[in-house]
Amino acid sequence: MAFKVLFMAHSPDADPDKHNWILETGMYKLFVVFVKNQNQAIEISKKLAEDENIDSILLCPGFTHKDVAEIVDATGGKVAVSVARGDGPSSRISAEARKREGWMR
Repeated sequence: MAFKVLFMAHSPDADPDKHNWILETGMYKLFVVFVKNQNQAIEISKKLAEDENIDSILLCPGFTHKDVAEIVDATGGKVAVSVARGDGPSSRISAEARKREGWMR
């Protein structure tokens, strides 16, 4: 039996049906999915909680506290939900990179 984790990240041009991947060893199964918005994030979270019995969801820093709460609710509080957040300097560097690539104006 593997520890199953979903890593989900926002991308303005994401299509979850195309932009996904699964990596696994015998003991760890990692689902990676890019989503465009919160509705897609909730849909993917529910689906993998039901179909794959995932244990944990790791979200990119773009998810807000409200987004996290909605995902916890969508998975019935049975899946651990965490957010990958950096410190202040790391957040600024990341924001500048996204701005440079046209993610925000």
